[in-house]
Amino acid sequence: MTAYADDPARLGRSRLPDGRMLGWAEWGPEDGTPVVLCPGAATSRWLGLGAGAAESPGARLVSVDRPGLGASTPAPGRTFADFAADLRQLSVLRGLGRPAVVGNSQGAPFALACAAAGVVSALAVVSGADEVAAPEFAPVLPAELRGLVERVACDPAGAEAFFTGFGAETMWDMVMAGSPECDLAVYRDPGFAVTYRRALDEGFAQGGAGYARDTVLAMGRWPFALDGISVPVDIWYGERDTGHSPDAGARLAARIPGARRRVVPGAGGALLWTHAEPVLAALLDEAAGGAR
Repeated sequence: MTAYADDPARLGRSRLPDGRMLGWAEWGPEDGTPVVLCPGAATSRWLGLGAGAAESPGARLVSVDRPGLGASTPAPGRTFADFAADLRQLSVLRGLGRPAVVGNSQGAPFALACAAAGVVSALAVVSGADEVAAPEFAPVLPAELRGLVERVACDPAGAEAFFTGFGAETMWDMVMAGSPECDLAVYRDPGFAVTYRRALDEGFAQGGAGYARDTVLAMGRWPFALDGISVPVDIWYGERDTGHSPDAGARLAARIPGARRRVVPGAGGALLWTHAEPVLAALLDEAAGGAR
């Protein structure tokens, strides 16, 4: 039986210079090559990559709770730039150097912001939430999503208050209702379901404000320059993934110099757990090449 996820080897929190705490979880050897994971919507540090993926390539995978999620102190009004600064500080505190980064789903724009800020050495966007507020996407967005994007643009404070009402059960129902069968086979796997639901429960442990802030930032126009990213970037989407990007990352890849777009045949949006090994192998190769 395939194991899609496993428990972290190490859990902890680090105190930033301003006194806030960032929660993190680690997999793989402590002396491995640092790889930071920016998790998807409302999922806490508990949900990593595919089971055992960090071990064989010698990666030290560090999943980080964004402020207000999981074990991280809230930071009302935070921005993408604030998260990049947090990751820079955490990298010093945890001895990560200039880590490679994986951005999954709603964590993708935060990972891209870190790349734009020069905080990371290489980036893999995996089933990443695209910039749905881009005008080019407006005609092709589903009506419900288009309405949410317009709401965020017209009334960001009101939209944030609306998203604050979401909880772990809401997110689970949304994922299950909007996923293709190939992804449902992963999400319904008994072992994965327990891990995923635990990550959601911890993600909402402080309420919905952390998720709401993430969502308003991700659904608005991104304020960082994608064409200024100078590190290697791989962009991964499953062929059957229709929920994360209207064009499977084609426009996103075109805006980042040298970005490589990979569309996996027959796969959906659960690539982080079904194709963790090739994602991580490519990322570590890119990071090593940059270091050379």
